[in-house]
Amino acid sequence: MVGNLSCATKFCLLGFRGSQELHHILFVTFFFLYSVTLMGNTVIIVIVCVDKRLQSPMYFFLGYLSVLEILITTVIVPMMLCGLLLPGMQIISWTACAAQLYLYLSLGTIEFVLMGAMAVDRYVAVCNPLRYNIIMSSHTCICVVIVSWVFGFLSEIWPVYATFQLTYCKSNVVDHFFCERGQLLKLSCDDTLFTEFILFLMAIFIIIGSLIPTIVSYTYIISTILKIPSASGQRKAFSTCASHFTFVVIGYGSCFFLYVKPKQTQAAEYNKIVSLFVSVVTPFLNPFIFTLRNDKVKEALRDGVKRCSQLLKD
Repeated sequence: MVGNLSCATKFCLLGFRGSQELHHILFVTFFFLYSVTLMGNTVIIVIVCVDKRLQSPMYFFLGYLSVLEILITTVIVPMMLCGLLLPGMQIISWTACAAQLYLYLSLGTIEFVLMGAMAVDRYVAVCNPLRYNIIMSSHTCICVVIVSWVFGFLSEIWPVYATFQLTYCKSNVVDHFFCERGQLLKLSCDDTLFTEFILFLMAIFIIIGSLIPTIVSYTYIISTILKIPSASGQRKAFSTCASHFTFVVIGYGSCFFLYVKPKQTQAAEYNKIVSLFVSVVTPFLNPFIFTLRNDKVKEALRDGVKRCSQLLKD
């Protein structure tokens, strides 16, 4: 532990408490979840790019979401696995810590923008189906992707800069499995009240800002679906939105608990659990949410498996 860290060059990640046997169990569990996450999301990306039935804005955004899920979990999980496998605390440099936090927050912000765009896409598909191809053109989709990346990476420059401009003189031990902002702020000797307040306002702006179009879109979607006379028509219309709606509930729910609070320096164990849900569980669930509830994706997967089996037989 370091006594004066006004010019800190490294941090020590405490990771998970417990015996080495427990660490090995956690390693196997998280390695399995990470492997399935990579394979599942990669499969979605491949079938969206290859299958002509999935050449629409909805599946374009789905493939883009899978790319983000792979990136988000890869920023966090490999380092976490190393910490579980190796004894003692894991040392991470100041630069690597700042880069990890910046990438994690930026990619998360991009994902929020994407979820809002996907909600608008579902609104246009259900409420304005005749104008769908005009409104959600390929040009529009590409612009949404570019804007989301630019906004995501620009919006998180100041929060990360402000976090690493603080004086760290209490300790260099971060009670987390990655460079989590709240736990870093707890190590600072400076008065972080103003910084935490600004970070809270920014989290409100980003999360609520992307949630508003989602709420408005689904309000119109539900209203339109309820006006459909046949039950089968209602089920078919809702099935096109069910996967995205499920993902929205899980994604926004966990991030509200983690970021939308005035006091960023919350209990470490609480932050670890919610962070695991955001960076490990949600990316793991994504392929199942969007395949098990989507008939077109399931058909594309079945056809892909048949083609692969035929190639192996030949």
